[in-house]
Amino acid sequence: MATKVIMPKLGLSMKEGTVSIWSKQEGDEVKKGEPIADINSEKLEKEIEAPVDGTIIKISVPEGHGVPPGTVICYIGEKGEAVAEDQPTASSNAEVAATTAIDVSPQPKKIVVKTNVKISPVAKKMAESAGLDIASIKGTGPKGRITKEDVEKAIDTQSASCQVNEESNKEREQVEIIPISGMRKVIAQRMQASLQNAAQLTINMKVDVTDLIILQKQMTDVAEKQHDTKLTVTDFIARSVVLALHEHKQMNSKLSNNEIHVYSRIHLGMAVALDKGLVVPVIRHAQTLSLIELSKRIKELATRSREGTLSTDEMSGSTFTITNLGALGIDHFTPILNVGETGILGVGAIEEVAKFVGDDIQRRRILPLSLTFDHQILDGTPAAEFLLTVRRNLEEPTRMFL
Repeated sequence: MATKVIMPKLGLSMKEGTVSIWSKQEGDEVKKGEPIADINSEKLEKEIEAPVDGTIIKISVPEGHGVPPGTVICYIGEKGEAVAEDQPTASSNAEVAATTAIDVSPQPKKIVVKTNVKISPVAKKMAESAGLDIASIKGTGPKGRITKEDVEKAIDTQSASCQVNEESNKEREQVEIIPISGMRKVIAQRMQASLQNAAQLTINMKVDVTDLIILQKQMTDVAEKQHDTKLTVTDFIARSVVLALHEHKQMNSKLSNNEIHVYSRIHLGMAVALDKGLVVPVIRHAQTLSLIELSKRIKELATRSREGTLSTDEMSGSTFTITNLGALGIDHFTPILNVGETGILGVGAIEEVAKFVGDDIQRRRILPLSLTFDHQILDGTPAAEFLLTVRRNLEEPTRMFL
């Protein structure tokens, strides 16, 4: 008794399925699991496999024709066997096997040797009209079959390529190649090494520096007249960080050979942006310097950085770094640790906001800070406590003189 192969239901709303292409013809022998046809319904596509070994003795639905789900599309039986048109449509064991074989549920993966390019009739006609080589088109349909959408994509790609070639012939784009060398190469190597060797985490905090700015302006005239230096907010931030490092010593450390080495001295790095890259001059023994001394040292090293007169020793050995992008309007960002350090503080742009102070709304100056630290050395809570100390010093600036 011949086995019926029926049109499966590819979706609950499917009313009709179309045979896109027959991979086998009447009289061809087939093996169970071998592809015999491709069918589609709207955008759903599926490859039909032979449910049994045998010969295709009759094809009932030609290519390009649509039929309702459950319609017999072909019969597989013995060679020369006649098809009994009155065979039951759903009761025989053979038909159950056929239905199971073409059900839309996942099937065990079978190895199929492709002997030719699978493509739907509509897609084939479109490809021929566009002059496309179907062998060069990647099919996204079942078992790699080329669909109408695949051909349309290939046509669009071909058109875009032609347009690019035409524009290229008129005016070729000039590309400047800049080799990574010198300072840029060193920075790239250090940043990559930093990310590979440290478990970096960044936390953010906002600081009300309204009172600090008032104090800074009050002290500026005196500092310029008596000490020949102009105090900046950055100077106060540096002083605050030094005091916080003295209180939270584990932030002033490094990880070496599975040991945490805590530094007794504070060598503060102050990042300076140059045209060719970034340098970090180091203020050694910063814990021994007053605010005025710290301010002078920051400005001196920044000037010499831009002049290119720093020595190698003056750009190495920092135990903690401050980097400031506030002048460029950046708020919060994620600074990357310098190798051999546990923390780096990113300083953003000061913003004026309306803020409740008691029952009154006042105009306040808010400074965003971003602290990146190595989570291998300390956890989030001690890192946050360090940042809180920095904030306390800046919000109550007289603390830094006591």
